[in-house]
Amino acid sequence: MLAELLAQKGVLLADGATGTNLFEMGLMSGDPPEMWNLDHPERIRALHQSFVDAGADIILTNSFGGNRRRLALHKLDGRVRELNAVAAQLARAVAAGAGRPVVVAGSIGPTGDLFQPLGPLTEDEAVEIFAEQIEGLKQGGADVAWIETMSAPEEMRAAARAAAKVGLPYTITGSFDTAGKTMMGLPPAAMPGFLGELTPAPVAVGANCGVGASDLLVSVLSMTEANPEAIIIAKANAGIPQFHGDHIHYSGTPELMGHYARLAVDAGARIIGGCCGTSPAHLAAMRQAIDAHARAGRPDMAEVVAKIGPLVAPPKAPGSDEGRRAGRRRG
Repeated sequence: MLAELLAQKGVLLADGATGTNLFEMGLMSGDPPEMWNLDHPERIRALHQSFVDAGADIILTNSFGGNRRRLALHKLDGRVRELNAVAAQLARAVAAGAGRPVVVAGSIGPTGDLFQPLGPLTEDEAVEIFAEQIEGLKQGGADVAWIETMSAPEEMRAAARAAAKVGLPYTITGSFDTAGKTMMGLPPAAMPGFLGELTPAPVAVGANCGVGASDLLVSVLSMTEANPEAIIIAKANAGIPQFHGDHIHYSGTPELMGHYARLAVDAGARIIGGCCGTSPAHLAAMRQAIDAHARAGRPDMAEVVAKIGPLVAPPKAPGSDEGRRAGRRRG
């Protein structure tokens, strides 16, 4: 369904944040969001509905930490399939009532474990962990496995292999939050390479979360330069997180996220959404911006910084601190 809708509309709007919006709805820090699928299904449906009402073409299930390793921290590792199936069912019910095509994307986050030789996890073990989660998501009605916030190529491959094993199309996004690379050193330009390395290939690849909308747009520019034909996902945080006492506030206004959406289109992204801090109000502004925008010239880093703000963790040239200084100067 995702590929068909892309072919029909050209550019799709993915939804906003799950976790930060659930905190606003009463989720307590340290509690597993996935249990709200059972304990507060009406709140999960309301969040999905708010994004559909704002114009989302894609809604992500409340299942980011729904793998066995993450759920074991809450003694829920025996309920993987159940929690993921219910997560997909809740999103499916909202999508079915939208009156237009809405893709249900099964959110799949990292295991939290390092891979051998740095940690205990093997790629084959990770495939089984992800397959268990994806089976639940498929059972509940997910259209696509949405593999997100990844850092290690091994984990991306394992999740992709799991999706193929279960028989669900998939996408992959990394979080480029460490001087323009993932925590495990993967540069954004490497992401389009997965389109040729994995069988079946992902429907789309891209970037999500990270450290700010400007940084994410620079990552997207790197990906589209590496492969202008690739279908690229941009799902940035709503600005930069700022601590106000015990509360985390994201600096991005709806107006700023509208600018971000237009720049993402110009940079070549085909699926555009918001990550942490992105509310339905932000998403509605992004919907309006995309619908009213005719793709313009490809932006450069200077234009991104001028319109969105300075880079938080800019790429650095080997052996040089110039990238970080340049990012500060442009702010």
